[in-house]
Amino acid sequence: MSLTQVYLGLGSNIEREVHLRAGLDALAGFLVDMRCSPVFESQPVGIKSGPFFNLVVTAFTDLPLIELDRRLKFIEADNGRYAPDRRGLPLDIDVLLYGELTGNFDGLILPRAEILKNAFVLWPLSLMAPERVHPLAGKSLGALWAEAQIDQVLAPVAFEWRGMQLTPPEL
Repeated sequence: MSLTQVYLGLGSNIEREVHLRAGLDALAGFLVDMRCSPVFESQPVGIKSGPFFNLVVTAFTDLPLIELDRRLKFIEADNGRYAPDRRGLPLDIDVLLYGELTGNFDGLILPRAEILKNAFVLWPLSLMAPERVHPLAGKSLGALWAEAQIDQVLAPVAFEWRGMQLTPPEL
């Protein structure tokens, strides 16, 4: 069984701590060697809502990409993502990078475009893997963050999960 390294973006703007912790708990149930970035608060992009909490998770999985994405949708559903009466976005989990895959896989485009567009994705991703080269941009994630001119404000958030402090260092 070979394992593939994945990077996932998580976000929530409704009962943020509850839903992020539930998402992390669910992911820890089937991912291997999971590590979490610091948690940041960000303003919504593209929707009208309250502020989000965002973080990036890296781990290893033996699941094929489409099966991994299917499991993520179930976790989102368990947290009310698809409820007809939902307000806001309880939990969003996106595959950002899956090994070295690039391209369109049943509508799932990798690497995810938000990496280069949103500070709440690129900053925590660059903290997790500063030397990793973005497969399309050809630059390291750390360099991409250093050069980024994204007009979004992120605020570090005090956040704890399973005894780990996921609070960003003062940068």
